[in-house]
Amino acid sequence: MLLNKYLLPPILLACMAFSQPLLAQEAPKPEQALQNFGISEAMIPRLEQGDIVSYDVGETSQKELAIGVAMIIPVALPQIVDYIKRGNLSSTEGDIISTGLLPAHADANSFKKLGFSEKQLAEAKAFLNAEPGSEFNLSKAEFETLKSLNMDDADNKTLLKTANQTYRAFLLRRLQTYQKNGLSGIPTYSRDDNEADPAAELRTDAVNSKAWAAYFPELQQTWLNYPAPLPANTSEQFVWLNRTVEDRPTAILSHRIIATSPAGGLIVSRQFYVGHSYNSSHVVAGGLPYKAGTLVFYSTRTSTDQVAGIGSSLKHSIGREQMKKEMIKRLQRLNKDLKRKPAEVAEEN
Repeated sequence: MLLNKYLLPPILLACMAFSQPLLAQEAPKPEQALQNFGISEAMIPRLEQGDIVSYDVGETSQKELAIGVAMIIPVALPQIVDYIKRGNLSSTEGDIISTGLLPAHADANSFKKLGFSEKQLAEAKAFLNAEPGSEFNLSKAEFETLKSLNMDDADNKTLLKTANQTYRAFLLRRLQTYQKNGLSGIPTYSRDDNEADPAAELRTDAVNSKAWAAYFPELQQTWLNYPAPLPANTSEQFVWLNRTVEDRPTAILSHRIIATSPAGGLIVSRQFYVGHSYNSSHVVAGGLPYKAGTLVFYSTRTSTDQVAGIGSSLKHSIGREQMKKEMIKRLQRLNKDLKRKPAEVAEEN
């Protein structure tokens, strides 16, 4: 079993340029947010002195790993917004091979920078010969398409070209069906003797995102029922990523919705397709003015078959701790780049 930082979505999924007016039923109060996140009153002094505090995020199945972290940075929200706008956070993602925004009407050319390189020929061959199981996250129809290609006598150049063209076609189709049908448009992953259902996982995550939904009920309903129209004054992005996950290139499709204002900011993000190793992820992050600084919160839910089954409790404990360490590193990097003193981690009671 491999449980490592690659189960964690990139920090750029958690923080984006805050530029749109915030839509909320009422202006969120940071003190109430701390309570909603399950951060005890006893930990508030540690937060206020600059420590990073973790908080529980209720896991919804044996396959899910979930954790949240928060810190108060003695910097006004607009300064953090400006830092994010300059793209500095992306430098923390050493495992990203390439990434790009997807246009509203994507086509095959939208994925031209995403593919197997010549050095990844073995991975491309494995993809072309893939069968239902845990090596690749593909649907029954996608596996059947690969089987029909019959590349036994093809040279390496043809193999690589065919693998890239086929994978890009799969990704485009997945993007289009998600944009048209939302969660119900996400195909299941075909396993040896069953299926993994990322749509069901992401639907459950949306339903259980209660801490921020109290302030953004319309946004939560849009998130759950996408492609319902976006609430006024929110924006969305679709992104493709090619990441190194467990020493293998991994194609990822991500959807983000952003809502912000001088009163605070929020981003919700879901990876609705992941090439292998884990099934899906759901990120909620944002910043709220807190006294003279900013409360930054960041939570992740990741679904992976690796933590289910025998020894699940121990696997969850290990996986959760590894995720938390990576999330803490990212908040520490943010603190460092803002020229603040190093952020300590508050010990849990």
